[in-house]
Amino acid sequence: MTTGSGKINVLLIGGGGREHALAEAISRSPRLGTLYVTHPSNPGLAKLGTPVDVPVSARELYRLGQFCDRKDIGLVVIGPEAPLAEGYADVLGKRADGTVRPVFGPGKRGAMLEADKAFAKQMMRAASVPTGDGRVFKDYDRAVEYYSTREEPMVVKAAGLAKGKGVIVPETMQEGLDAIKRMMKQLEFGDAGKTIVVEERLQGTEVSVLALVDGRNILVLPPCQDHKRLGEGDTGPNTGGMGAFCPADTVDDATMRVIETEVFVPMVDAMRREEIEFRGVLYAGIMLTPGGPKVLEFNTRFGDPECQPLMARLESDAVELFLATAEGRLDEVDVRFSEQTAVCVVLASQGYPASPKTGDAITGIDKAEQIDGVRVFHAGTKIENGEIVTAGGRVLGVTAVGPDFATARQLAYRACERISFRGMHYRRDIGSTKPAAAR
Repeated sequence: MTTGSGKINVLLIGGGGREHALAEAISRSPRLGTLYVTHPSNPGLAKLGTPVDVPVSARELYRLGQFCDRKDIGLVVIGPEAPLAEGYADVLGKRADGTVRPVFGPGKRGAMLEADKAFAKQMMRAASVPTGDGRVFKDYDRAVEYYSTREEPMVVKAAGLAKGKGVIVPETMQEGLDAIKRMMKQLEFGDAGKTIVVEERLQGTEVSVLALVDGRNILVLPPCQDHKRLGEGDTGPNTGGMGAFCPADTVDDATMRVIETEVFVPMVDAMRREEIEFRGVLYAGIMLTPGGPKVLEFNTRFGDPECQPLMARLESDAVELFLATAEGRLDEVDVRFSEQTAVCVVLASQGYPASPKTGDAITGIDKAEQIDGVRVFHAGTKIENGEIVTAGGRVLGVTAVGPDFATARQLAYRACERISFRGMHYRRDIGSTKPAAAR
């Protein structure tokens, strides 16, 4: 246990916009000793943390464990899904002397709720969690045969991790059959698509509800709303997320209570029955259907970009909050979020999501951050020849906090106008639509 009030060295794993937002929240903590980061190539993280001096890979995870021992790391915070699925939490949660090191993020078995949609579907059925009807296929011909007997197009999901892009919502039966072929035959999503889930298309409004789980206690966070589609009016392909706002006004208190009692409580109970010690973020993508809330999918980490507006509104000590989650004492901490609203707009590079262009110089970030209430989180950027350049598909998360939704949204878009890079594009309707009306 690392309870108390002393300084704590923290290791943050990950290098995107989510991790930059987490790093900023962590850096505000009076309990922080030294913040170490695994991805200093991200300029935002480089300003806030000290780079680790060992390789960061699943193959050499023991070296990162040795680093944690050497630097007296008192808390590990794991941001992305891949290291969770690779078992980073299991390895880094053990010190060389045999004692437990607190890790914010589930072990490999808990991470399967996101890494294996087929496993998640089985867990939801076992826990009687409301979700769409679906079937799992490992054989291409059987998947096609089943799909061809349906009367309406169904959603096709890669069972494995596909960086938020492995869900295809076809408009026609042929598009659905093409999606199965793209995943299982053409391996468009790699090994993630060798097993697929074919699922009924739910109608309603989608909302993101995240909860902190410490193994037994559940703390449901303010609801967020994400915009997954690339284009305005929720058109185009699914992406990792083009923007988000928090809190979402689409979920009232009564519905949140239903989601807590019918989704989070039975799922956490089911994991305990399976002896899965889940400590971290359990993220439920929820469709608000006429028949009540239903789970589209689970993630086992903060969403990106939902994390950005969430952390921008967090008033509590992030280190203490994450530490309490990792140590199983969430019931002891005071958690406070600002009454204000936060809106995040993602600036994407040319060609995203299919083939994003990189290496283009970015200007105007400093000018954008001069606007009161605005923070620019680095997602896909790096320093090259002294300049900040694009290094990924989703480049920046422009996040603004304001006294109300309209003000926050206005501030975010005013900041976006001050930033420029070749091929930059972003949705200009974040928050003005109710996204993902059918999945």
